[in-house]
Amino acid sequence: MSTGNRPWPTELRLSSDGRTLHVTFDDDTRATLEAEYLRVESPSAEVQGHGAAQKKLVLGKENIVMTGIEPVGNYAIRLQFDDGHDSGLFTWDYLHELFQEKEARKAEYSARVAQANLA
Repeated sequence: MSTGNRPWPTELRLSSDGRTLHVTFDDDTRATLEAEYLRVESPSAEVQGHGAAQKKLVLGKENIVMTGIEPVGNYAIRLQFDDGHDSGLFTWDYLHELFQEKEARKAEYSARVAQANLA
């Protein structure tokens, strides 16, 4: 069920160890998203704050595991993590964006971690 030019997931699969979410979209994009990456980029207010300048640095999630996926309507999923976090709604657009921007976001996160460790 495609929505115009917006990618629509045709498959969502959590790896058996809970460390990776595999998403296939109807535009033939096959995204592999690691649990740590999804946790530190969660769309929740806990991570994103309440505005662009309020994004929080989430540390210590290198060994995080996803324990479940819950559908939310026909537009998103809620991921459950083994640290109890489950408040972020990952829309299809956001999952696709996370895949498309993965390297840049990971580099930005690493730079923010390095800066925090120097402070």
